[in-house]
Amino acid sequence: MSTTTTSHSPESEGPGRSARLIQNESTTEIPVHLLFRDDPDPVTVPLKPAVVARRQGTGEQPRLRRPTYPAPRPAPQVDPELTERRARVLPGAAGVFAGVCGAAGCVATSWWAGVLPPLAVEALALPVRAGVGLGPVQWAAYAGAGALGMFGFGGLARGRAGRAWVLGLFGRYRGTVRRTGLLWVNPLVLRRRVDVRLRHWRSEAMPAADGSGVALRVVVLVVWRVRDTARATLGVDDHETYLRECVEAALARVPMAVPGGGKGAIEAAGDALTRLVAADTAPVGLEVFAVQPVRVEYAPEVAAAMNRRRIAALDAQHRASVLTSVVDSVEDTVTRLTMRGLVELDDYERKALVKDLTVAFCSGRTESGQ
Repeated sequence: MSTTTTSHSPESEGPGRSARLIQNESTTEIPVHLLFRDDPDPVTVPLKPAVVARRQGTGEQPRLRRPTYPAPRPAPQVDPELTERRARVLPGAAGVFAGVCGAAGCVATSWWAGVLPPLAVEALALPVRAGVGLGPVQWAAYAGAGALGMFGFGGLARGRAGRAWVLGLFGRYRGTVRRTGLLWVNPLVLRRRVDVRLRHWRSEAMPAADGSGVALRVVVLVVWRVRDTARATLGVDDHETYLRECVEAALARVPMAVPGGGKGAIEAAGDALTRLVAADTAPVGLEVFAVQPVRVEYAPEVAAAMNRRRIAALDAQHRASVLTSVVDSVEDTVTRLTMRGLVELDDYERKALVKDLTVAFCSGRTESGQ
């Protein structure tokens, strides 16, 4: 059982009751059992976010309730000891000096053993002497000098701005090199080059959905960089793939604005995406500055149906605007004719005149294509 409250026209109300200002109130049904509840517990009715339409005759602009987006999930746990620290490296001059010393030692050992070619002896201006041959001592000198030369030249590296090396030795993290110029790095360590510059990634079309569950395709632009090289390279298998997966997961949680839904809705969705992706990628050493949708379109399987719906909505909106304009024109015409005393009309004549003017104005607008 329910009670129904409906709007009444001013003519139907008594003389002691003021007329309603809003004459287009919609009928609302209120369940009677909610009006006569015995228990004191309040009734909580969940409300769905919706658009509050403009009230006729008040000049009030429509208000859009901003949708609520999900909060970031708990951040994944990462080894707290795995954090970036500076690696120990030497200037490149040290490596060059060690390599030259090793090469000079090999030449001196060859001259000592007498196996240095005569042309090399003349080029180096060395005295000619009889060699003692290659014995164990000479081979040991060769090994030491060669190892020194290979160790010196093999550790030379060139550091570049915006690039870093993550060093590892026997599976352990040994530090990160962010210096530039000629450096000497232990040749026994494993080097992994990491780009630490500010980077932009424009994704391909990714699946998403709007607040009603309609399938969409969204292209996002992500602005990010590697903040902690140790966690980015050792905390995950591939930090770029991890970033992509975090963006896909955020798109699955955040309802996107439909195409043509307004700039404010798209910006709000971009802010929510940025918060979610930044929270998911921070534990692995990535810093995300912005995740902004740059193109939103319907999925191919629903694009045709949604386009037809949009065309129907635009057509209905156009018809409503035309009808409103015609009614205003008819009302203005009848009011002017009556107030100026050009015609005196009773109810029947007024209705007939309104009907004829409405048909005439509608026909004129249809012929003019408005």
